[in-house]
Amino acid sequence: MFDLALATANADQNFATEQLSKICTRTPLRFITCGSVDDGKSTLIGRLLWDTKAVKQDQAERLKKDSNLGENDLQLPDFALLLDGLQAEREQGITIDVAYRYFSTKKRSFIVADTPGHEQYTRNMATGASTADLAILLVDARIGILEQTKRHAMIAAMMGIKQFILAVNKIDLTNYDQESFEKIKNKFSEFALSLGITSPISIPICATLGENIVENAQDKMPWYQGQTLLEVLELASTRSKQTVGFRMPVQRVCRPNESFRGFQGSVAGGSVKPGDSVLILPSGLKANVTKIVTFDLVRNAAVAGDAITLVLDRQIDISRGDMITSPDAKPLLGFNFDANVISLALNGIKSGKKYWLKSASKMQRVLVEPYSAINLNSGVWSKAVDLPLNTIGKAKLKFEETAIFDSYEKNYETGSFILIDPDTNNTIAGGMIISALSEVAQINNDNDEEIILISLPQSIAKQIEETQAYAANKENINQIKTSKAKAEAILSELK
Repeated sequence: MFDLALATANADQNFATEQLSKICTRTPLRFITCGSVDDGKSTLIGRLLWDTKAVKQDQAERLKKDSNLGENDLQLPDFALLLDGLQAEREQGITIDVAYRYFSTKKRSFIVADTPGHEQYTRNMATGASTADLAILLVDARIGILEQTKRHAMIAAMMGIKQFILAVNKIDLTNYDQESFEKIKNKFSEFALSLGITSPISIPICATLGENIVENAQDKMPWYQGQTLLEVLELASTRSKQTVGFRMPVQRVCRPNESFRGFQGSVAGGSVKPGDSVLILPSGLKANVTKIVTFDLVRNAAVAGDAITLVLDRQIDISRGDMITSPDAKPLLGFNFDANVISLALNGIKSGKKYWLKSASKMQRVLVEPYSAINLNSGVWSKAVDLPLNTIGKAKLKFEETAIFDSYEKNYETGSFILIDPDTNNTIAGGMIISALSEVAQINNDNDEEIILISLPQSIAKQIEETQAYAANKENINQIKTSKAKAEAILSELK
Protein backbone atom coordinates (compact mmCIF):
# COMPACT_ATOMS: atom_id res chain seq x y z
CA MET A 1 0.00 0.00 0.00
CA PHE A 2 2.85 2.34 0.92
CA ASP A 3 4.71 1.57 -2.33
CA LEU A 4 1.57 2.28 -4.37
CA ALA A 5 1.03 5.59 -2.63
CA LEU A 6 4.67 6.53 -3.13
CA ALA A 7 4.51 5.60 -6.82
CA THR A 8 1.35 7.66 -7.25
CA ALA A 9 2.94 10.64 -5.51
CA ASN A 10 6.04 10.38 -7.69
CA ALA A 11 3.89 10.15 -10.83
CA ASP A 12 1.95 13.25 -9.78
CA GLN A 13 5.19 15.11 -9.04
CA ASN A 14 6.69 14.11 -12.40
CA PHE A 15 3.54 15.24 -14.21
CA ALA A 16 3.57 18.57 -12.36
CA THR A 17 7.27 19.03 -13.12
CA GLU A 18 6.66 18.25 -16.80
CA GLN A 19 3.80 20.72 -17.01
CA LEU A 20 5.81 23.40 -15.20
CA SER A 21 8.72 22.79 -17.56
CA LYS A 22 6.45 23.28 -20.58
CA ILE A 23 5.14 26.54 -19.17
CA CYS A 24 8.61 27.83 -18.30
CA THR A 25 10.08 27.07 -21.72
CA ARG A 26 7.15 28.57 -23.61
CA THR A 27 7.84 32.08 -24.90
CA PRO A 28 5.59 34.36 -22.84
CA LEU A 29 3.45 37.04 -24.44
CA ARG A 30 3.95 40.47 -22.90
CA PHE A 31 0.94 42.76 -23.20
CA ILE A 32 -0.43 45.93 -21.66
CA THR A 33 -3.84 47.34 -20.90
CA CYS A 34 -4.22 51.04 -21.65
CA GLY A 35 -6.85 53.67 -22.29
CA SER A 36 -8.55 56.53 -20.50
CA VAL A 37 -9.54 56.84 -16.85
CA ASP A 38 -12.27 54.52 -15.50
CA ASP A 39 -12.52 52.45 -18.67
CA GLY A 40 -11.95 49.28 -16.63
CA LYS A 41 -8.33 48.28 -17.24
CA SER A 42 -7.60 46.89 -13.78
CA THR A 43 -10.99 45.19 -13.59
CA LEU A 44 -10.39 43.49 -16.94
CA ILE A 45 -7.03 42.04 -15.90
CA GLY A 46 -8.36 41.07 -12.49
CA ARG A 47 -11.22 39.20 -14.13
CA LEU A 48 -8.81 37.54 -16.57
CA LEU A 49 -6.64 36.34 -13.67
CA TRP A 50 -9.72 35.13 -11.80
CA ASP A 51 -11.20 33.19 -14.72
CA THR A 52 -7.88 31.57 -15.67
CA LYS A 53 -7.47 30.32 -12.06
CA ALA A 54 -4.34 32.42 -11.55
CA VAL A 55 -5.58 33.78 -8.21
CA LYS A 56 -4.32 31.82 -5.20
CA GLN A 57 -6.69 30.84 -2.41
CA ASP A 58 -5.28 33.33 0.09
CA GLN A 59 -5.52 36.09 -2.53
CA ALA A 60 -9.13 35.15 -3.27
CA GLU A 61 -10.04 35.25 0.42
CA ARG A 62 -8.35 38.62 0.88
CA LEU A 63 -10.07 39.94 -2.26
CA LYS A 64 -13.48 38.94 -0.97
CA LYS A 65 -12.74 40.57 2.36
CA ASP A 66 -11.50 43.81 0.77
CA SER A 67 -14.38 43.97 -1.70
CA ASN A 68 -17.12 44.38 0.96
CA LEU A 69 -19.48 42.02 -0.86
CA GLY A 70 -22.43 43.17 1.14
CA GLU A 71 -22.28 46.56 -0.61
CA ASN A 72 -21.91 45.07 -4.12
CA ASP A 73 -25.20 44.72 -5.98
CA LEU A 74 -23.74 42.03 -8.24
CA GLN A 75 -22.27 40.09 -5.32
CA LEU A 76 -18.94 39.96 -7.19
CA PRO A 77 -15.43 40.79 -5.94
CA ASP A 78 -13.81 44.06 -6.91
CA PHE A 79 -11.38 42.51 -9.40
CA ALA A 80 -9.41 45.75 -9.76
CA LEU A 81 -8.01 45.21 -6.25
CA LEU A 82 -5.92 42.33 -7.62
CA LEU A 83 -3.89 44.95 -9.53
CA ASP A 84 -4.18 48.13 -7.47
CA GLY A 85 -1.74 47.44 -4.65
CA LEU A 86 -0.85 50.97 -3.52
CA GLN A 87 -2.90 52.46 -0.70
CA ALA A 88 -3.56 55.59 -2.79
CA GLU A 89 -4.83 53.43 -5.64
CA ARG A 90 -7.29 51.62 -3.40
CA GLU A 91 -8.50 54.79 -1.73
CA GLN A 92 -9.05 56.72 -4.97
CA GLY A 93 -10.06 53.78 -7.17
CA ILE A 94 -7.41 54.63 -9.78
CA THR A 95 -4.20 53.09 -11.15
CA ILE A 96 -1.02 55.07 -10.53
CA ASP A 97 1.92 52.72 -10.95
CA VAL A 98 2.42 49.96 -13.53
CA ALA A 99 1.35 46.60 -12.07
CA TYR A 100 2.84 43.44 -13.60
CA ARG A 101 1.16 40.05 -13.24
CA TYR A 102 2.08 36.61 -14.51
CA PHE A 103 -0.33 33.84 -15.47
CA SER A 104 -0.61 30.93 -17.89
CA THR A 105 -3.09 28.69 -19.62
CA LYS A 106 -2.60 25.28 -21.22
CA LYS A 107 -1.62 27.02 -24.46
CA ARG A 108 0.41 30.06 -23.39
CA SER A 109 2.10 31.97 -20.61
CA PHE A 110 1.62 35.71 -20.18
CA ILE A 111 3.14 38.80 -18.57
CA VAL A 112 0.62 41.61 -18.31
CA ALA A 113 1.22 45.25 -17.40
CA ASP A 114 -1.75 47.21 -16.11
CA THR A 115 -0.99 50.88 -16.88
CA PRO A 116 -2.60 54.06 -15.48
CA GLY A 117 -5.14 56.03 -17.49
CA HIS A 118 -4.63 59.50 -15.98
CA GLU A 119 -2.77 61.93 -18.22
CA GLN A 120 -0.33 62.86 -15.44
CA TYR A 121 0.89 59.25 -15.32
CA THR A 122 1.51 58.95 -19.06
CA ARG A 123 5.20 58.27 -18.37
CA ASN A 124 4.21 55.11 -16.47
CA MET A 125 2.13 53.94 -19.42
CA ALA A 126 5.07 54.52 -21.77
CA THR A 127 7.24 52.39 -19.49
CA GLY A 128 4.80 49.48 -19.67
CA ALA A 129 4.50 49.77 -23.45
CA SER A 130 8.24 49.75 -24.07
CA THR A 131 8.58 45.96 -23.83
CA ALA A 132 5.06 44.82 -24.77
CA ASP A 133 4.16 42.63 -27.76
CA LEU A 134 0.47 43.61 -27.78
CA ALA A 135 -1.79 46.36 -26.45
CA ILE A 136 -5.33 45.98 -25.17
CA LEU A 137 -6.92 49.41 -25.56
CA LEU A 138 -10.06 49.80 -23.45
CA VAL A 139 -12.95 52.10 -24.32
CA ASP A 140 -16.15 52.73 -22.37
CA ALA A 141 -19.02 51.65 -24.66
CA ARG A 142 -21.11 54.60 -23.42
CA ILE A 143 -18.47 57.28 -24.05
CA GLY A 144 -16.31 56.10 -26.93
CA ILE A 145 -12.80 57.18 -27.89
CA LEU A 146 -11.27 60.07 -25.93
CA GLU A 147 -8.07 62.12 -26.28
CA GLN A 148 -6.27 59.94 -23.72
CA THR A 149 -7.36 56.85 -25.67
CA LYS A 150 -5.66 58.28 -28.76
CA ARG A 151 -2.59 59.32 -26.78
CA HIS A 152 -2.12 55.80 -25.41
CA ALA A 153 -2.71 54.23 -28.82
CA MET A 154 -0.16 56.51 -30.41
CA ILE A 155 2.46 55.90 -27.71
CA ALA A 156 1.96 52.15 -28.03
CA ALA A 157 2.34 52.37 -31.82
CA MET A 158 5.45 54.54 -31.49
CA MET A 159 6.87 51.94 -29.09
CA GLY A 160 6.67 49.43 -31.92
CA ILE A 161 3.52 47.56 -30.90
CA LYS A 162 1.78 46.24 -34.02
CA GLN A 163 -0.96 44.13 -32.43
CA PHE A 164 -3.94 45.98 -30.95
CA ILE A 165 -7.11 44.69 -29.33
CA LEU A 166 -9.86 47.29 -28.93
CA ALA A 167 -11.86 46.10 -25.94
CA VAL A 168 -15.19 47.96 -25.88
CA ASN A 169 -15.98 47.58 -22.19
CA LYS A 170 -19.19 48.03 -20.18
CA ILE A 171 -21.21 46.88 -23.17
CA ASP A 172 -23.86 45.68 -20.73
CA LEU A 173 -24.59 49.31 -19.78
CA THR A 174 -25.66 49.98 -23.39
CA ASN A 175 -27.99 46.97 -23.26
CA TYR A 176 -25.52 45.12 -25.54
CA ASP A 177 -26.15 47.57 -28.36
CA GLN A 178 -24.42 46.46 -31.56
CA GLU A 179 -24.70 49.87 -33.20
CA SER A 180 -22.72 51.55 -30.42
CA PHE A 181 -20.02 48.89 -30.71
CA GLU A 182 -19.75 49.18 -34.49
CA LYS A 183 -19.53 52.97 -34.32
CA ILE A 184 -16.60 52.85 -31.88
CA LYS A 185 -14.95 50.03 -33.83
CA ASN A 186 -15.07 51.95 -37.12
CA LYS A 187 -13.81 55.18 -35.54
CA PHE A 188 -10.83 53.43 -34.01
CA SER A 189 -10.02 51.52 -37.20
CA GLU A 190 -9.83 54.83 -39.05
CA PHE A 191 -7.55 56.32 -36.40
CA ALA A 192 -5.40 53.17 -36.30
CA LEU A 193 -4.68 53.47 -40.02
CA SER A 194 -2.99 56.82 -39.38
CA LEU A 195 -0.68 54.99 -36.93
CA GLY A 196 0.16 52.27 -39.42
CA ILE A 197 -2.01 49.70 -37.63
CA THR A 198 -3.94 47.86 -40.33
CA SER A 199 -5.80 45.09 -38.53
CA PRO A 200 -6.88 45.87 -34.95
CA ILE A 201 -9.23 43.31 -33.40
CA SER A 202 -12.35 44.72 -31.71
CA ILE A 203 -14.19 42.78 -28.99
CA PRO A 204 -17.31 43.84 -27.06
CA ILE A 205 -16.79 42.89 -23.40
CA CYS A 206 -18.08 43.32 -19.88
CA ALA A 207 -15.05 43.02 -17.60
CA THR A 208 -17.03 42.82 -14.36
CA LEU A 209 -19.26 39.96 -15.56
CA GLY A 210 -16.48 38.26 -17.52
CA GLU A 211 -18.33 38.36 -20.84
CA ASN A 212 -16.13 37.62 -23.86
CA ILE A 213 -13.06 37.54 -21.60
CA VAL A 214 -12.48 33.79 -21.20
CA GLU A 215 -16.00 32.57 -21.98
CA ASN A 216 -18.02 33.88 -24.92
CA ALA A 217 -21.29 35.71 -24.36
CA GLN A 218 -23.26 34.77 -27.46
CA ASP A 219 -26.42 34.44 -25.38
CA LYS A 220 -26.17 38.19 -24.63
CA MET A 221 -24.51 39.24 -27.89
CA PRO A 222 -25.56 36.83 -30.66
CA TRP A 223 -24.44 39.44 -33.20
CA TYR A 224 -20.78 38.98 -32.16
CA GLN A 225 -19.28 35.82 -33.66
CA GLY A 226 -15.60 36.60 -33.04
CA GLN A 227 -13.05 35.21 -30.59
CA THR A 228 -12.87 35.85 -26.87
CA LEU A 229 -10.11 38.04 -25.49
CA LEU A 230 -8.14 35.05 -24.18
CA GLU A 231 -8.35 33.24 -27.52
CA VAL A 232 -6.85 36.25 -29.30
CA LEU A 233 -4.07 36.52 -26.72
CA GLU A 234 -3.18 32.84 -27.05
CA LEU A 235 -2.69 33.23 -30.81
CA ALA A 236 -0.73 36.51 -30.72
CA SER A 237 2.91 36.67 -31.81
CA THR A 238 5.90 38.07 -29.93
CA ARG A 239 8.38 40.70 -31.08
CA SER A 240 11.53 39.48 -32.77
CA LYS A 241 15.00 40.81 -32.04
CA GLN A 242 16.46 38.93 -34.97
CA THR A 243 15.66 41.59 -37.60
CA VAL A 244 19.14 43.07 -37.28
CA GLY A 245 22.57 41.55 -36.84
CA PHE A 246 24.27 40.76 -33.56
CA ARG A 247 24.14 43.56 -30.98
CA MET A 248 25.70 43.62 -27.52
CA PRO A 249 26.17 46.93 -25.69
CA VAL A 250 29.15 46.46 -23.38
CA GLN A 251 28.20 46.92 -19.73
CA ARG A 252 31.38 45.79 -18.04
CA VAL A 253 34.91 44.58 -18.72
CA CYS A 254 35.61 41.42 -16.73
CA ARG A 255 39.26 40.82 -15.84
CA PRO A 256 39.52 38.58 -12.73
CA ASN A 257 43.17 37.72 -13.51
CA GLU A 258 45.90 38.37 -16.08
CA SER A 259 44.90 35.39 -18.23
CA PHE A 260 41.24 36.32 -18.73
CA ARG A 261 39.61 39.35 -20.31
CA GLY A 262 35.90 39.24 -21.15
CA PHE A 263 33.29 41.77 -22.17
CA GLN A 264 29.94 41.48 -20.42
CA GLY A 265 26.47 42.55 -21.51
CA SER A 266 23.05 41.36 -22.60
CA VAL A 267 22.50 40.39 -26.22
CA ALA A 268 20.18 43.07 -27.64
CA GLY A 269 19.68 41.49 -31.05
CA GLY A 270 20.70 38.67 -33.35
CA SER A 271 22.93 35.81 -32.23
CA VAL A 272 26.60 34.92 -31.88
CA LYS A 273 28.72 31.79 -31.58
CA PRO A 274 32.42 30.98 -31.16
CA GLY A 275 34.31 31.62 -34.39
CA ASP A 276 32.10 34.53 -35.50
CA SER A 277 33.72 37.78 -36.56
CA VAL A 278 32.53 40.86 -34.69
CA LEU A 279 32.95 44.60 -35.10
CA ILE A 280 33.61 46.89 -32.13
CA LEU A 281 32.06 50.35 -32.36
CA PRO A 282 32.83 53.21 -32.43
CA SER A 283 36.51 52.20 -32.91
CA GLY A 284 35.75 50.07 -36.00
CA LEU A 285 38.17 47.30 -34.95
CA LYS A 286 37.41 43.67 -35.75
CA ALA A 287 37.98 40.46 -33.82
CA ASN A 288 36.78 36.86 -33.60
CA VAL A 289 34.82 35.31 -30.74
CA THR A 290 36.73 32.50 -29.04
CA LYS A 291 34.44 31.76 -26.11
CA ILE A 292 30.97 32.60 -24.74
CA VAL A 293 30.71 32.35 -20.96
CA THR A 294 27.71 32.64 -18.63
CA PHE A 295 27.57 32.50 -14.84
CA ASP A 296 27.59 28.69 -14.75
CA LEU A 297 28.82 27.31 -18.08
CA VAL A 298 30.48 27.83 -21.46
CA ARG A 299 27.94 28.27 -24.26
CA ASN A 300 27.96 27.14 -27.88
CA ALA A 301 25.85 30.13 -28.89
CA ALA A 302 23.95 33.13 -27.48
CA VAL A 303 20.76 34.80 -28.66
CA ALA A 304 18.79 37.96 -27.88
CA GLY A 305 18.04 38.25 -24.18
CA ASP A 306 21.05 36.21 -22.98
CA ALA A 307 23.42 37.79 -20.45
CA ILE A 308 26.91 36.70 -21.50
CA THR A 309 30.64 37.32 -21.35
CA LEU A 310 32.41 37.41 -24.72
CA VAL A 311 36.06 36.45 -25.00
CA LEU A 312 37.85 37.66 -28.15
CA ASP A 313 40.96 36.40 -29.94
CA ARG A 314 42.90 39.64 -29.63
CA GLN A 315 43.55 42.41 -27.14
CA ILE A 316 41.33 45.40 -27.97
CA ASP A 317 40.60 48.49 -25.92
CA ILE A 318 36.85 48.13 -25.28
CA SER A 319 35.00 49.97 -22.53
CA ARG A 320 31.50 50.38 -21.13
CA GLY A 321 29.20 52.03 -23.67
CA ASP A 322 30.90 50.51 -26.72
CA MET A 323 28.87 48.10 -28.84
CA ILE A 324 29.92 44.73 -30.25
CA THR A 325 28.06 44.03 -33.50
CA SER A 326 27.95 41.98 -36.66
CA PRO A 327 30.45 43.37 -39.20
CA ASP A 328 28.03 42.81 -42.11
CA ALA A 329 24.94 44.32 -40.40
CA LYS A 330 26.14 47.48 -38.70
CA PRO A 331 23.92 49.86 -36.72
CA LEU A 332 23.62 53.56 -37.52
CA LEU A 333 26.60 55.76 -36.64
CA GLY A 334 26.64 59.53 -36.67
CA PHE A 335 26.40 62.82 -34.83
CA ASN A 336 22.82 63.71 -35.80
CA PHE A 337 19.64 61.65 -35.51
CA ASP A 338 15.93 62.13 -36.03
CA ALA A 339 13.70 60.80 -33.23
CA ASN A 340 10.17 60.57 -31.88
CA VAL A 341 9.98 61.86 -28.31
CA ILE A 342 7.40 61.83 -25.52
CA SER A 343 7.70 64.66 -23.02
CA LEU A 344 7.32 63.25 -19.50
CA ALA A 345 8.32 66.10 -17.19
CA LEU A 346 6.43 69.13 -15.90
CA ASN A 347 8.73 71.63 -17.60
CA GLY A 348 8.70 69.70 -20.87
CA ILE A 349 11.51 69.66 -23.44
CA LYS A 350 13.22 72.99 -24.14
CA SER A 351 14.62 73.58 -27.61
CA GLY A 352 18.36 74.10 -27.79
CA LYS A 353 19.02 72.73 -24.31
CA LYS A 354 21.62 70.06 -23.72
CA TYR A 355 20.51 66.92 -21.90
CA TRP A 356 22.02 63.62 -20.92
CA LEU A 357 20.87 60.83 -23.24
CA LYS A 358 20.96 57.28 -21.88
CA SER A 359 20.64 54.36 -24.29
CA ALA A 360 21.61 50.80 -23.40
CA SER A 361 24.82 51.16 -21.38
CA LYS A 362 25.93 54.57 -22.66
CA MET A 363 25.39 58.14 -21.46
CA GLN A 364 26.06 61.03 -23.85
CA ARG A 365 25.50 64.77 -23.99
CA VAL A 366 23.01 65.76 -26.66
CA LEU A 367 21.47 68.98 -27.96
CA VAL A 368 17.72 68.51 -28.53
CA GLU A 369 15.85 70.56 -31.14
CA PRO A 370 12.10 69.72 -31.32
CA TYR A 371 10.52 70.66 -34.64
CA SER A 372 6.97 69.26 -34.66
CA ALA A 373 4.19 67.99 -32.38
CA ILE A 374 0.92 66.20 -32.99
CA ASN A 375 -2.58 67.39 -32.19
CA LEU A 376 -4.24 64.24 -30.85
CA ASN A 377 -7.75 65.42 -31.70
CA SER A 378 -7.06 66.23 -35.34
CA GLY A 379 -4.11 63.92 -35.90
CA VAL A 380 -2.23 66.76 -37.61
CA TRP A 381 1.50 67.39 -37.07
CA SER A 382 2.38 71.06 -36.71
CA LYS A 383 5.55 73.07 -36.18
CA ALA A 384 6.76 73.18 -32.57
CA VAL A 385 9.70 74.67 -30.70
CA ASP A 386 9.24 73.32 -27.18
CA LEU A 387 7.33 70.19 -26.14
CA PRO A 388 5.17 70.61 -22.99
CA LEU A 389 4.30 67.78 -20.59
CA ASN A 390 2.77 64.67 -22.24
CA THR A 391 3.29 66.05 -25.75
CA ILE A 392 4.26 63.64 -28.52
CA GLY A 393 6.66 65.20 -31.00
CA LYS A 394 9.67 64.86 -33.25
CA ALA A 395 13.13 66.26 -32.61
CA LYS A 396 16.65 66.43 -33.98
CA LEU A 397 19.39 65.05 -31.71
CA LYS A 398 22.87 66.56 -32.10
CA PHE A 399 25.73 64.75 -30.37
CA GLU A 400 29.22 65.92 -29.44
CA GLU A 401 30.70 62.50 -30.18
CA THR A 402 29.76 59.51 -32.34
CA ALA A 403 26.45 57.95 -31.34
CA ILE A 404 25.42 54.35 -32.12
CA PHE A 405 21.79 53.36 -32.68
CA ASP A 406 19.46 51.16 -34.68
CA SER A 407 16.14 52.55 -35.82
CA TYR A 408 13.54 51.69 -33.19
CA GLU A 409 11.48 49.83 -35.77
CA LYS A 410 14.34 47.36 -36.28
CA ASN A 411 15.47 46.97 -32.67
CA TYR A 412 13.70 48.59 -29.75
CA GLU A 413 16.56 48.01 -27.31
CA THR A 414 19.25 49.74 -29.37
CA GLY A 415 16.82 52.26 -30.84
CA SER A 416 15.30 53.68 -27.65
CA PHE A 417 16.57 56.21 -25.13
CA ILE A 418 15.66 58.48 -22.24
CA LEU A 419 16.60 62.12 -21.77
CA ILE A 420 17.81 63.27 -18.34
CA ASP A 421 17.84 66.88 -17.20
CA PRO A 422 21.41 67.66 -16.04
CA ASP A 423 20.09 70.28 -13.60
CA THR A 424 17.75 67.98 -11.68
CA ASN A 425 18.74 64.42 -12.77
CA ASN A 426 15.05 63.81 -13.54
CA THR A 427 13.97 61.79 -16.58
CA ILE A 428 12.24 64.32 -18.82
CA ALA A 429 11.50 62.32 -21.98
CA GLY A 430 11.53 58.96 -23.66
CA GLY A 431 12.40 58.59 -27.30
CA MET A 432 12.71 56.30 -30.30
CA ILE A 433 15.26 56.71 -33.08
CA ILE A 434 13.77 57.16 -36.56
CA SER A 435 16.95 57.53 -38.63
CA ALA A 436 20.41 59.06 -38.81
CA LEU A 437 20.73 62.50 -40.39
CA SER A 438 23.54 63.46 -42.72
CA GLU A 439 25.11 66.85 -42.01
CA VAL A 440 25.00 67.58 -45.72
CA ALA A 441 21.21 67.26 -45.63
CA GLN A 442 21.01 70.09 -43.09
CA ILE A 443 22.37 72.79 -45.42
CA ASN A 444 19.72 75.41 -46.10
CA ASN A 445 19.34 76.64 -49.67
CA ASP A 446 16.45 79.06 -50.09
CA ASN A 447 17.49 80.04 -53.64
CA ASP A 448 16.88 76.51 -54.99
CA GLU A 449 20.28 76.58 -56.71
CA GLU A 450 22.54 73.60 -57.14
CA ILE A 451 24.86 73.19 -54.14
CA ILE A 452 28.53 72.32 -54.61
CA LEU A 453 30.54 71.09 -51.64
CA ILE A 454 34.31 71.69 -51.65
CA SER A 455 36.66 70.31 -49.01
CA LEU A 456 39.55 72.66 -48.20
CA PRO A 457 42.31 72.77 -45.60
CA GLN A 458 41.62 75.35 -42.90
CA SER A 459 44.52 77.59 -43.99
CA ILE A 460 43.15 77.92 -47.55
CA ALA A 461 39.57 78.43 -46.29
CA LYS A 462 40.74 81.37 -44.18
CA GLN A 463 42.36 82.99 -47.23
CA ILE A 464 39.07 82.70 -49.14
CA GLU A 465 37.16 84.23 -46.22
CA GLU A 466 39.34 87.35 -46.52
CA THR A 467 38.40 87.98 -50.18
CA GLN A 468 35.80 90.56 -51.32
CA ALA A 469 33.77 87.89 -53.15
CA TYR A 470 33.30 85.97 -49.89
CA ALA A 471 32.31 89.10 -47.99
CA ALA A 472 29.72 90.02 -50.64
CA ASN A 473 28.08 86.58 -50.54
CA LYS A 474 28.60 85.68 -46.90
CA GLU A 475 24.87 85.42 -46.14
CA ASN A 476 24.36 82.85 -48.92
CA ILE A 477 27.28 80.63 -47.91
CA ASN A 478 26.71 77.75 -45.49
CA GLN A 479 29.81 76.38 -43.78
CA ILE A 480 30.33 72.93 -42.35
CA LYS A 481 33.25 72.87 -39.96
CA THR A 482 34.29 69.39 -38.94
CA SER A 483 37.23 67.24 -37.95
CA LYS A 484 38.89 64.72 -40.24
CA ALA A 485 37.39 61.82 -38.30
CA LYS A 486 33.91 63.38 -38.47
CA ALA A 487 34.26 64.01 -42.19
CA GLU A 488 35.27 60.40 -42.77
CA ALA A 489 32.21 59.25 -40.81
CA ILE A 490 29.93 61.41 -42.99
CA LEU A 491 31.51 60.08 -46.18
CA SER A 492 31.11 56.51 -44.89
CA GLU A 493 27.38 57.13 -44.37
CA LEU A 494 26.97 58.55 -47.86
CA LYS A 495 28.67 55.51 -49.41
